Amino acid sequence: MFSELTQGWVQFASVPSIYAALMGGALMGIGMLMLFRHRTSLGGINILALYLQDKHGLRAGYVQLAIDGVILLIALTQLPLDRVGYSVLGALTLNLIIALNHKPGRYIGVS
Repeated sequence: MFSELTQGWVQFASVPSIYAALMGGALMGIGMLMLFRHRTSLGGINILALYLQDKHGLRAGYVQLAIDGVILLIALTQLPLDRVGYSVLGALTLNLIIALNHKPGRYIGVS
């Protein structure tokens, strides 16, 4: 029901790609940071990143950024450079938020 109402309240006739990449990356980064701080994840790469941080001291954000980088390098074979560039910008934003804010010893939302 709420998704049907949203159409009438919010319209995105034109959103600049650079803004979408930065804001999308930031919002996803903040959301993932909340998940990580409560000891949960979205699965897949997130689980691996959290495991490597806990067991080997590698920062989760940097692990994810490295894996995302490999994926985006592969994307260059299929997509135009500008689209991959926006994806790189979004991935950098997302993973830097995690890397700079999810550190051992900081707030953890479990008891």
